[in-house]
This record gives sequence, structure tokens and C-alpha cells, in this order.
Amino acid sequence: MEATILHADLDAFYASVEQLLDSSLRGRPIAVGGGVVLAASYEAKAFGVQSGMPGRRARQLCPQLLFVNAHFSEYQRLGDAAIKIIGDYTPLVERLSIDEAFADVAGCAHLFGPPVEIARTIRRRVRVELGLPISVGVARTKHLAKIASQVAKPDGLVVVDPSTELHFLHELPVELMWGVGPVTKARLAEVGVRTIGQLAKRPGRSLEQLLGHAAGEKLAALSWNRDPREIRTHRRARSAGAQSALGIKPAQVSIFRPAMRHLADRIGARLRAKSLSGRTVTVRVRFADLRAVTRSATFDTPISATTTLAEIGERLVRAVLSQYPREPKISLLGIRVSHLTKVSNPQLDLPLGLDDDGRRPGRDRGTARRATADRALDAIRERFGWEAIGYGSVMLGSVRSVPDEFRALAEQEL
Repeated sequence: MEATILHADLDAFYASVEQLLDSSLRGRPIAVGGGVVLAASYEAKAFGVQSGMPGRRARQLCPQLLFVNAHFSEYQRLGDAAIKIIGDYTPLVERLSIDEAFADVAGCAHLFGPPVEIARTIRRRVRVELGLPISVGVARTKHLAKIASQVAKPDGLVVVDPSTELHFLHELPVELMWGVGPVTKARLAEVGVRTIGQLAKRPGRSLEQLLGHAAGEKLAALSWNRDPREIRTHRRARSAGAQSALGIKPAQVSIFRPAMRHLADRIGARLRAKSLSGRTVTVRVRFADLRAVTRSATFDTPISATTTLAEIGERLVRAVLSQYPREPKISLLGIRVSHLTKVSNPQLDLPLGLDDDGRRPGRDRGTARRATADRALDAIRERFGWEAIGYGSVMLGSVRSVPDEFRALAEQEL
């Protein structure tokens, strides 16, 4: 098979946009944000500055770091423009986020040349027309194309020939694989796996025992470039999530409760706008050392009520913190709702005295009343804007380290 899958990723996108808007920032270490680093330029990343890092820590690593304000409308405009350029060469474009997308250019050669030429043309047009750097990977599968674009950074192009793809893949560090985060990387390092080739040589059963059946089976397949996924131009939402970088804050109720309520408010509103509810709620807690832990709960009836999501999220966060009592600081909270279904009229339930009575949609004192309040808020916000109304605990009690506009740009599932 020919390498026809492109993965295009705008380099250090938010920081690059700021350097585009203000030429005096070019070549200088900058960070978008203030209390928390929302994005960093490559010049800042060279000093170890990373997204989600507290501003104080970033300045320690890079004393000459310059913080700049975000221009959200420009991010959206330029991100859309870059995706449109890709779409000029193929209708098979799968957008992953505001600044990256897959594209399948099979069958386009008679119009625009071979895949490598199409990739070069896209990179040239994005640079000339938008003034932004973009890295592109070209390979036979989506997984390998994404890895190739990471290898190509910054501002490069890597084409993986099918005849040499395993040689290319197996020499790379394992953390470049989709699904290998800091925790998985550390577990693999404990058994001597640091490259994708070393992972490929591990017996499948040993990976499953180490990482779990699903993760072990998936990584084993990807390590041999077995990835049958096709480009999906219209993706059905499988989950809705949001997260908030907090800086380094005490793991206290006064910190995580308002943050979780604010995130639940955003996710609940997005679900209801699409007439969706979900049965599984997952929270993510990241500690000061950037180690992250997730916990989830699944219910018989789907949920979309803001207050219910907030209560479940807070309970799961408490469970994480009780399991890690020696972690006094947290740096990020996230919540995700999955197993989504279309909302239907709930059947009334009898008060059976069950633990989840308060979350059952048919209970008058439960989600039914909360849903009525949510619908009223949604209607007012649709007419007068998001800030026109909200739950008091969210609007008055939330300390927002990350602006809502920035979160909205990153929330692409719905």
C-alpha cells in the first residue's frame, strides 16, 4: 500500500499566532497566559517551559520569559483557515482539534501530484498565506502519520516509506505512541521498554498483564503499525470532556469544588445542546509532579444535569485524593462524560431508597428538577450570552486559571 495518510499539525500554535500578530515577539521565549502557561513558544520550550505549568515555575526556568495575552478569535480564524487549505486537496479531512487534522489523499495524484508533493504544497501555502509553521507526517496509517508529524517538528515534513516503516517506527521512543502518557511510559520503563521496537518484541500477554487487556492489545498492534482506522470526516461524539490547569494549588475542597463545578457546568451545557446524556463520568487529577490519576463511575441511567455531574465529579476527586494522601498539591482537574446516548423522556421512578436515588432522572427531588433549572439557564444563555446567568457556586466561587475561551477552543468532541 502507498503512504497516502497525512497528519498536519500547526507548530506551537497559540504561541506562533502571537508571534505572528506581534513581530517583536518572534525569536523570543514567550508564553500565552499568566498564572498558568496556556501555551509556550519553541524558544520557551527549550528552557523546559510547558503548557499547564504555573507561571512562577516557568519564570524560574526561563527568567527572560515574556507572558502575553491570548487572542482567541485569531486562534479560531487561523485554525479554520489552515484546515480549509488542507481541504482544498481532498474531501477526506478529519479534524482532531483546532490546530491538527488527518487527510487521505489517495486518488488525488492525477490532480495535485503524489502525496509528498501535496504535503509540500500544503506546508508552503500555510506559511505564505497564513504566516504559520506547520509540520506534516505522511504514512500508510493514521498512527504512523501522527508519529511522523511529531518527528518532523518543528516546521518539517517526514514521509515514511512503506518498505521501511517498521525500521523507522521501532527506533523511536515509546512515548511518541498514541496512548502512552507519563504513567504508561514509567510502567514500561520498569520492564526495560523505552523504544517502540522493544515494546513490539514483548510477548502480548506480558503487556496485557502490565497495562491491562485493552491497552496492552492496542499498543502491541500499533507497535507493528497495525492500524485499520480510516479517515472519518464526520465523527460521532463518543465523549465530552474539559479540563482546567490550576497552577500548583493545595488539594483542598475550596480549590477542587469550584473548579469541578465550573467544568461540570461547561460539559453539561454542551451535552444538553446536542440532546445527549452519558452513563460514565471520569475525572482526571494531576498532581504537582505532573503525574495524573483517573477515576470513573458508571450508572444505569444517563446524566447531563450540571449539579449531578458536579457532585459525581467531586466524589471521584475525593476518592483519588484519599488514595494519595501524601500528595498535598494538585495542578489540573478534568472531567469527561462517555457512553453517550440521545436524551428521551425519563420514566418516573418509585422512591426505593437506593444510593443513587438523587441521580435517577425520574425522581422529583433528583435530576428531574435539576433538568428544569438547566433548561432555563440554557435558554437564557442562548439569548443573552454565557455570562448572563449561572449557578451561584460557579459564577461567584470559581477561580478560573484558564479563560473559558481557551477551554472552548480545546473542546472539540461535540
